[in-house]
Amino acid sequence: MLRIIISRIGQGIITLFVLVTLTFFLVRAMPGNPYTEEKAIPAHIVKRMKEYTGLDKPVAVQYVTYLKNLVVHQDLGDVIKKDGVKVSEIIAESFPVSLCLGVLSIGIALLVGIPAGVIAAVRKNTCVDYTALAFAMLGICLPSFVIGPLLAVSAGLGLKSLNVAGWSSPGDWILPAVTLGFINAAYLARLARGGMLDVLSQDYIRTARAKGAPPARIVIRHALRGGLIPAVAFIGPAFAGMISGSFVIETIFQIPGMGQHFVNAATDREFFLIQGLVLFYGFLIVGANLLADLAQIALNPRLRKA
Repeated sequence: MLRIIISRIGQGIITLFVLVTLTFFLVRAMPGNPYTEEKAIPAHIVKRMKEYTGLDKPVAVQYVTYLKNLVVHQDLGDVIKKDGVKVSEIIAESFPVSLCLGVLSIGIALLVGIPAGVIAAVRKNTCVDYTALAFAMLGICLPSFVIGPLLAVSAGLGLKSLNVAGWSSPGDWILPAVTLGFINAAYLARLARGGMLDVLSQDYIRTARAKGAPPARIVIRHALRGGLIPAVAFIGPAFAGMISGSFVIETIFQIPGMGQHFVNAATDREFFLIQGLVLFYGFLIVGANLLADLAQIALNPRLRKA
């Protein structure tokens, strides 16, 4: 168990290092620079600003300096176009919003997706199964930029208690959370159904049925633990993805989370802000994958010997 945890942490560190390196050089390969404006800035002013931020130095020197500040001082750098504002401050301000959206979304996904998948597996090849599969396929096929506006128009305009923009009251949270939650519930339903069908066909399940065990007991005590392993493997990365990948949802519903900052940073060529957000996203995904691995080991003791 300890060996597996240490191995996963080591893999995560290597992944983050590669992610930081690729992001650093890719953002500098983008056309233009942070001082590219519609209105031309005098060359001597641009030179002074580059000297102030260290962007006048060779790329290799910038890379070494960035890694040193990151590892030694845990400094993600400054926002270039906002004097005195740290990248860490932007993340600290916007992360709670994205986290709240992610928690609400994963809660909806779990409450809808897991029961739908389990019931569909238990009622295989019935109307219940076909209906669950149809809704799951619908959720997988429809992207968030389609579901979001549809909900905003149909529910937001019809129900005055639901707001279609902002993040100031609980009424603002429902539509974006439902949008993200519905999409992930579709994946969870299919994974839970597939895992449960696989377990329900095992010999020990047939033995329990032959001994006269009630169907509910067979599902809850014998099949559920093993059947949910594929869904658990998906939950960790999905949760991190809800926090880090909700750019479209945050833009549609005007949510002041990290997604909007990332989009604006890419538009404004904010090198340090892009690097900081990508690194933070990578850290979330690595951490979520580690937790998902531990959950799978808890559900399946055979994985402890892997």
